[in-house]
Amino acid sequence: MLLRFNRLIALIIFNLLIFQLIAMAQPPANVVVIQGRITRDSTLTADKQYLLRGFVTVERGATLRIEPGTVIYGDKETKGTLIVKRGGKIIANGTKDKPIVFTSAQPVGRRAAGDWGGIIILGEAPVNTPTGTAVIEGGIPPEDGTYGGTNPDDSSGVFRYVRIEFPGIAYTPDNEINGLTMGGVGRKTLIEYVQVSFSGDDAFEWFGGNVNAKYLISYKNLDDDFDSDLGWNGKVQFAIALRDPAIADISGSNGFESDNDPTGSFNNPRTSPIFSNVTLVGPMPDTNFTGYNANYRRGLHLRRATLTNLYNGVIIGWPTGIFLDGSAVARAAQNDTLQIRNTVIAGIRAASQVTTNVSGFDARAWFLTSGYANRIYPIVDSIRMCAAFDLANPRPLPCPGSPLIGMASFANPRLQDPFFTNVNWVGAFGPDAAQRWDIGWTNYDPQNTDYSRFLKVYEKVSDLPTQFELKQNYPNPFNPETVIEFSIPKSGRVSLVVYNAIGQEVARLIDENLESGSYKVKFNGGNLPSGIYIYKLSAEGRSISRKMVLVK
Repeated sequence: MLLRFNRLIALIIFNLLIFQLIAMAQPPANVVVIQGRITRDSTLTADKQYLLRGFVTVERGATLRIEPGTVIYGDKETKGTLIVKRGGKIIANGTKDKPIVFTSAQPVGRRAAGDWGGIIILGEAPVNTPTGTAVIEGGIPPEDGTYGGTNPDDSSGVFRYVRIEFPGIAYTPDNEINGLTMGGVGRKTLIEYVQVSFSGDDAFEWFGGNVNAKYLISYKNLDDDFDSDLGWNGKVQFAIALRDPAIADISGSNGFESDNDPTGSFNNPRTSPIFSNVTLVGPMPDTNFTGYNANYRRGLHLRRATLTNLYNGVIIGWPTGIFLDGSAVARAAQNDTLQIRNTVIAGIRAASQVTTNVSGFDARAWFLTSGYANRIYPIVDSIRMCAAFDLANPRPLPCPGSPLIGMASFANPRLQDPFFTNVNWVGAFGPDAAQRWDIGWTNYDPQNTDYSRFLKVYEKVSDLPTQFELKQNYPNPFNPETVIEFSIPKSGRVSLVVYNAIGQEVARLIDENLESGSYKVKFNGGNLPSGIYIYKLSAEGRSISRKMVLVK
């Protein structure tokens, strides 16, 4: 038994080169457990599924590539987390049709925020600490969690068409891992089309650096949607936050939370990101609604000397729209170094639309300054936004006749950058279905998604079979998925292979040592043409074959 185990581990290590792997208790047939340090270039392929166990680090000089369509689980017990260290790279370049998914390892219906850690990307771009570096939150040791440097052109790779589901675990109180955490990430890093759902802390958090991002979705997360700190000065266009009224963090949940640093110093570089075309959908579908979590706070909470800027935005359904917190932020607004332009507030009670704690500063009057082109509407219906509060099927785009159409402007000098796409609407989405950049790669119901249907997975259903047997698949004919059952009375090497009508192998469902027992195997023929297929079971020096029919 020990020899077989060692041979299996040696084979996996040989194939993956750099992963330290350990066996999982009763894993599906093709689960690869990843733990420890990734020290050489390596690839995760879409024909397998992976489990992150503990803190998994991509070391300096190593590149981790992830194929489109790959599913990676985070282990709950060990707070599985992927950390791309300074000098390491991740190339997670999914596609619209085949996004890369990081998700909970818990069964359908039993997943929850904080089921695993999250994704942490660290770079060597500037941060505003006195030393020029810092250690990321979440209990990461300094040797793995240090970020920052002097290279604004640093690249940590590509993170594109990626979903992150049920992450955000509290290592200790006020020391949490977010959905996607970026520390000192440089502007040569490409981040776009990323959805974070059901995070136990923030969805997206930037600590310094100057990385840009486009097409971001924060869906039903616990704490803040877009959090910035320690001198981040990147750009974001097309982003949306959708909130569950029942879920908020005890620390107070906001759409934006932005600090220059935790002490509110004026250290450089200043936190001064530029956001355009952002929609922040709060927990209140109308101003009379009271059935939301009492820990909800503001659409924008700008504090501690931040210089965050928002253009062409929409803020709806929050207890407070904008809160300019502290004299440094108020002065920045009055001096026009902090700007909010062409932005709409709707469905927020009059006394809470734009507020401050600075005596003598009329924040609402500042927001409505002539020439800023900001607007306030008392009810959400006034802006004619289609189904923004329908969380099961969100359509937060302007309907025909909406004042959001034609309101955008990119004349501001801060938007004169090729990064920004000039559009004529404010908010994340335009009025046409073709402008729904979230279609095709997102998932608004990850709780009930059975990711195993995309993978080769077996289930042991009995320990005491009496004979070597291969049953007829069911359903048969099938499209595109069917189940194959077999029994082996003795432990040993087992293979289950699918062939087409001319004898070519099209799928190898099992090829490994199994204990005696009866098993069920899922087979998905979604990538195969209609026709007759043969599935063959081999074990104990014997083979059995049966026919099945795929009809599309």
